[in-house]
Amino acid sequence: MSATNIIPEDWKPAAKMQRIICHWTAGAHKASDFDRGHYHILIEADGKLIRGIPTIDANQAPVGKNYAAHTLNCNTGSIGVSLCCMADAVEAPFNPGKHPMTEKQWDTLAAVVADLCREYKIPVGPKTVLSHAEVQSNLGIQQRGKWDFTRLAFAPSVKGAQACGDNLRAAVAKLL
Repeated sequence: MSATNIIPEDWKPAAKMQRIICHWTAGAHKASDFDRGHYHILIEADGKLIRGIPTIDANQAPVGKNYAAHTLNCNTGSIGVSLCCMADAVEAPFNPGKHPMTEKQWDTLAAVVADLCREYKIPVGPKTVLSHAEVQSNLGIQQRGKWDFTRLAFAPSVKGAQACGDNLRAAVAKLL
């Protein structure tokens, strides 16, 4: 999948952004209005992109009005991208729930993140391209038990936040 212009240009306003934090909604495979209120870009099960209500530039420093509140104490300078999936999922023993993450979503996520990295000149690294599950360990910002992503439903051998993050960063780097 190509990362070039996968995101419509009008979804990428001029802004100074520092990082991209990736999530799952813990909901169904389709974006809800609630989901759209918390993330800049959402990816449904079939790879379809859905625009969040907050614009990316609302999250630049200082955080503007109606910003995307996707990560506790880490929204300033952060673009929030979320996969629509993982309703009723359980971390251990792992059960991906009724709406597991799809490989199509993951591949689309890599292309979206690569497009955003290119647009906002964000280098690919563990402090700049990360999952919500990596925020506490990589940035030192306390979170409340977020485990998106510590498991990939379509790749059971990939386990742990760092392994999932490294997998995503490698896929993004390949597209740049």
